[in-house]
Amino acid sequence: MRDKIDFVILWVDGNDSKWKRRRAFFSPEEKDNGSTENRFRDWGLLRYWFRGAECFAPWVNRIFFVTDGQIPPWLNREHPRLRIVSHEEYIPPQYLPTFNSNVIELWLHRIPELAEQFVLFNDDMYLIAPVASEDFFQKGVPMETALLDMITATDPEDCFPHTELNNFALINSHFNKKDVLRKHGGKFFSMRYGGNLIRNLLLSPFKYFSCFRDSHLPTSHLKSTFTEVWEAEPDVLEQCSANRFRSRSDVSHWLMKDWRICKGEFCPRSTGWGRHFELGMDKITEICRSIERQKYRAVCLNDSADDIDFEEIRACLTKSFERLLPERSQYEEL
Repeated sequence: MRDKIDFVILWVDGNDSKWKRRRAFFSPEEKDNGSTENRFRDWGLLRYWFRGAECFAPWVNRIFFVTDGQIPPWLNREHPRLRIVSHEEYIPPQYLPTFNSNVIELWLHRIPELAEQFVLFNDDMYLIAPVASEDFFQKGVPMETALLDMITATDPEDCFPHTELNNFALINSHFNKKDVLRKHGGKFFSMRYGGNLIRNLLLSPFKYFSCFRDSHLPTSHLKSTFTEVWEAEPDVLEQCSANRFRSRSDVSHWLMKDWRICKGEFCPRSTGWGRHFELGMDKITEICRSIERQKYRAVCLNDSADDIDFEEIRACLTKSFERLLPERSQYEEL
C-alpha cells in the first residue's frame, strides 16, 4: 500500500486591508528584507492551484491550506480532503503574529494530522500537467536534485543569501562534505542530472558545502526530518522563530531538505520536471506558452520585480490558466 502524501500550501492575501494594517503595526522601522509589497500582492490565481491539484494529482491524501485566518470566499470549506490550518494551531503563541515565511515553514511538522510525507507549495507554484506520487517520493524518501552551487548576492538589502549561508553553516557543522560525497556518490553524480553534473564535478573538490541549487519548485519533506533538525539545533531555530519579519539571522525549511540530502535520504530527480520563472513582460509569452502546452509538470511564477505591468501580466496568466483548467474544481463553491 502506498504511503499517504499530503500537500501543504501557504497563502496570504496581501490585498486584505485588515492584514495590511496589522503588518504595518508590527513592522520594524527599517526595511523588511525580502518583504516588499509585491511579495504579498494577490494575483487571483489560487483557484487554478486547486484545479491543478485535483486534475493532475488526484491521488493526494489531503490538502492543508495554511493561512493567517484568511479564507477565499469561493473556497469550499466542506471538501473532505481540505484542511484549513491557522498559524495559531501549530506555531507557539510567543512567536505570533508572524509575517516571516521562514517561521511559518519551520514549524510545519507540528500541524495536527499532517502525513509523514508531504509536499510544500508556496502560492506561486502550480501543477500544470499530470504528476504521479513517484514524482515526489520513491522508496519512502523524497525526490531531489542534489546539485552543488555557490551563494551569490546582487542586492545588499536581500536577506536570502544570508539565510542560505546560515543554513549551510549548520550543515557544515554536522556533515563532512568529503564523507557525504563518498557515501552517496551515486546520488550526487546521477545521470538524471544530465549536463548539470558539471556543477558537482567542478565544486566537489572544495572542502565545505556552499549550498545546493534550489529549483524554487514544490519541495518534498518528511516530518521526521523536521523533528530531527529541531532536536539538533533548537536554539538556532528558536532564535529564527522570534524574527517576526525576515531577517539576516534566519534559516529556512530548505535546511531540512539539505539535511536529508547530506544523509543520502533522497532519490535523484531530473532537473527538467519543472521550471522557475521570474514574472515580467519579457517572459510572459514564454510563460503562457509553457502553461498552455504543459511543457513542465510544475512551474513557479515568482513575483519579485516592482516595475512590472501587474494588470496586463495577470490578465495573460489568467487567460492561460483558464485555457488549461476551465472546469471548476470541487474545492470551489458553486
